[in-house]
Amino acid sequence: MSRNSTPTNLLSAGIMLALSSTAAAGMSNAPSTYGMFPSDVASAQAFSMFSDKANAVFYNPAALAQDTRGQLTGAILHGEPDVGYTDATGPGPRSKRLNNEPSQQLILGLKADASDLLTTGHPIYLALMLGSEKYGREMLAFESQTSRDGQYLTYGRNPLFLNVGAATPIWRGIDFGASVNITLENNADLDSYMELSGETSKENLDVSAETSYRPIVGISVNWGETFCPDGCWMDKLDTAFAFRGYSKTTTSIAATPTVPGLINALPIRVVDVIEGYQPDIYSVGIRYDMGRTRLAFTGEYQTWSDLSEEFAGDTVKDQGNLQFQDTFVPRVGLEFDFTPSFMFTTGVAWEESPLEDQTSQDVNYLDADKLVVGMGLSATFKNPPLLAWPLTVDLAYQYQKLDERRFDINTTQSGDPIPDSVKTEGEVNVFSGSVTLKF
Repeated sequence: MSRNSTPTNLLSAGIMLALSSTAAAGMSNAPSTYGMFPSDVASAQAFSMFSDKANAVFYNPAALAQDTRGQLTGAILHGEPDVGYTDATGPGPRSKRLNNEPSQQLILGLKADASDLLTTGHPIYLALMLGSEKYGREMLAFESQTSRDGQYLTYGRNPLFLNVGAATPIWRGIDFGASVNITLENNADLDSYMELSGETSKENLDVSAETSYRPIVGISVNWGETFCPDGCWMDKLDTAFAFRGYSKTTTSIAATPTVPGLINALPIRVVDVIEGYQPDIYSVGIRYDMGRTRLAFTGEYQTWSDLSEEFAGDTVKDQGNLQFQDTFVPRVGLEFDFTPSFMFTTGVAWEESPLEDQTSQDVNYLDADKLVVGMGLSATFKNPPLLAWPLTVDLAYQYQKLDERRFDINTTQSGDPIPDSVKTEGEVNVFSGSVTLKF
């Protein structure tokens, strides 16, 4: 017989479950919040729909068919938020930092020409993307909580993510691609016998995880190749369309205590939380190539309003009565070739906040519109030492500035006095680098 209390056993269940999950600390992930490769970070994701590297499996799988060469990319990303609030009601400019924990991603991407797998010889390209937190030292992250002081909706640690996809040309100048984003739905059940004194025995913990697949599809069109194969001004015009299905990672923990002579195996739902969420995203992009300069315009429609219903069943955040709105994100990017081997990239985006409410009791979520500006350099070495194939090195920096927005802090928890009303403030600095081998 052990002297373990029921809370201790439930905590053990939570720890075991966290070790098997791919949970996120916020309602976002690194590829959406910052970008995946330096080219995404530098262009504020304006050029992401046209990338022919492995990151296309997340933004627009059809773009994989734009380059027939295989590619292997290793990237690191360091996103450092410094966000908080200032007192909107007090006599002085009191402020508090709420999140300054960096997100540090190790990202690996592989793209390969798999045409030889088919007897028809029709071109087909496969790609795999894998990313993990803390440069691979913390692959899994899990946090879901209420807060007296307020917490930001977006920023925090990011979990392991996995995307697998393929692309193929379907007609003159038109490519189609599809991929899947893989997440987990986790469950833990704890059965035990418990005496009124708190002693427990015959504990049984059952932890399981179910994979969930969310689709991503895309179409890329080169207008010149499609409508004037002999050549015209439309040769320089590309468009892209993509749909990214919503992804959700959940964890459910249930306990079935038996108290002899009092309670006979009464099921109790202890925790049921949404650990990470990304909405359905509809994207359209236009790129025009002017020779040494390329311009890209991308728009994303994100259906965040569906998250309102999802949170209604969340045992941690259901009391907040959270409401979300659909958003539209415009992105503009520019690439300029200094030389055939040296390129500069920059971009800007305006990201609207999906959080509609100014008050969410005890949860106290904060969020604001933000301006995103990025820049980066890319250098290609055609004959690097010891390598038989070209090597590309990319470096990028991104700056995010949060707009000012007022929120009411509403809590039933006791503690030191906190402001009744606050204004969001803060900034985020993002650094990214990658090495790509083309073969």
